[in-house]
Amino acid sequence: MLGCKPAETPIEQNVKLNEINGDTPVDKGRYQRLVGRLIYLSHTRPDIAFSVSVVSQHMHNPQEKHLEAVNRILRYLKKTPGKGLFFRKTNERKVEAFTDADWAGSTSDRRSTSGYCTFVWGNLVTWRSKKQTVVGRSSARAKFRAMAQGKNSNLLK
Repeated sequence: MLGCKPAETPIEQNVKLNEINGDTPVDKGRYQRLVGRLIYLSHTRPDIAFSVSVVSQHMHNPQEKHLEAVNRILRYLKKTPGKGLFFRKTNERKVEAFTDADWAGSTSDRRSTSGYCTFVWGNLVTWRSKKQTVVGRSSARAKFRAMAQGKNSNLLK
């Protein structure tokens, strides 16, 4: 992919990667190796964490559309080689946590996705994006569950 066109974002906006029947299946082993490497890379690149979690949900039955999403993440990484975590010395002495959730974002099971990030002294130290275990009946409940997950992170205990 050295000659590929770089992408502005790691995933298309409002993309729904559900199980697409009739789409061409791809090499499962290659797909799993690519996604596994992206999971490892997302430890220092929180900007790709959500898109990697989306493509990792299809490791059992990858299809052409899923591989295209993985290739888009790779094209985004080509455009942004200097991005990543940078820890700086600051005089701020506080811990901040931010949370959010979508409501019924998954088209296959209607579950919401929660996300949170935690800053210590102005530096990002933890983040997570995870599908909620239950279906929320409203956006307020989905956001409340995200807030509870963020509060329960190991850093804030």
